[in-house]
Amino acid sequence: MLVVLIAALLGIGFYSGAKFEKFKINQSVNNVATQIINKNNSQPSSIDFGLFWTVLQKLEEKFVDQDKLTDKSKLVYGAIAGMVEAAGDPYTVFLEPVESKKFEEQINGSFGGIGIEIGMRKNLLTVITPIKNTPAEKAGILTGDIIIKINDKDATNLKIDEAVTQIRGKKGTAVKLSIQRAGLKESKDFSIVRDEIKVPTVEWKLLDGNIAHLQIFSFNRNTEKDFNGIAKEILASKADRIILDLRNNPGGILDSAINIASWFLDSNQTVVIEKFADGTETALRTTKSAELKKYPIVIVTNNGSASASEILAGALRDNRGAKIIGETSFGKGSVQELVEFPTASGKATLKVTIAKWFTPSGISISDNGIKPDIEVKRTPEDIEKNLDPQLDKAKEVIK
Repeated sequence: MLVVLIAALLGIGFYSGAKFEKFKINQSVNNVATQIINKNNSQPSSIDFGLFWTVLQKLEEKFVDQDKLTDKSKLVYGAIAGMVEAAGDPYTVFLEPVESKKFEEQINGSFGGIGIEIGMRKNLLTVITPIKNTPAEKAGILTGDIIIKINDKDATNLKIDEAVTQIRGKKGTAVKLSIQRAGLKESKDFSIVRDEIKVPTVEWKLLDGNIAHLQIFSFNRNTEKDFNGIAKEILASKADRIILDLRNNPGGILDSAINIASWFLDSNQTVVIEKFADGTETALRTTKSAELKKYPIVIVTNNGSASASEILAGALRDNRGAKIIGETSFGKGSVQELVEFPTASGKATLKVTIAKWFTPSGISISDNGIKPDIEVKRTPEDIEKNLDPQLDKAKEVIK
């Protein structure tokens, strides 16, 4: 199951556990590259690359629309993207400079779009969640909706990045989504006006005079700073217990989730285990005192809880016995490294899966998701009536 935060959030894939590496190469190309250079640079001796150049030569000799071959960089980017896709991992992708810039905007938490997170579920474009207070949420898009058309064009065979390109657009313009929804016999159309999307991070409010309802919406570069401020507010409040609400949180930057876990767990406790291709394992641990550990805590998740939010939920259950209420989480449990390559038109990025995540007790997040201790559904009818049986159950349990 493939998830992305679509801009939105419309970027290319989750960025949880992102690790950054800059790869420096010499560049001597114009904005429109008219020739291909460095043909033998770093070529492995065990691979015969002759077929590639033969095909390129024949393409240049015979292709009817020669003007479409003028910019050689497009050919190179396409070849690289195809090679990366052939690895068969939906989270491993090559981003040419334009898409790389969009992805960076996503990580920074502000960009244009409609405010949804999408994923590939059974090879179908599926809404993981609409982002709070965005055009998509206001239009009535729901978790689990399957996107079958974008602007009246078939979307059933689209890749994530292709869907990203089609749904993104200028602020103030509209995009039409046709969706299939469980319980509906026919598809439903939504015309949604794009806007600048600022991803919310953390909010809290006091319930029933003593319960801190703490919502984390994403783990971007702003989350930790925002959380630190809110944690201090909770400590100074009348709250004596916490409901940690991770519903519809698609994840984000791994370090942010680990540092937030450190507020709830003792120092040096395992938050998540990374397992690599060579069989090695790395346990990522908390690093500071647990100022919020004194509060009893329950966690709320749903199908839109993914990646770093699954890590946080799993860590608190395994280490503290915290109860999880709601629905089984999404199941996105792998680590991507971001390798940057400078080009004349900006940096390109390789996002490559380097490890898989396991909870401290050894549960595979990718294979299982995080299953709740108490399963409670929240139906579309509940949402329409502003009912929240999951939160109601959490309040009952925490008391």
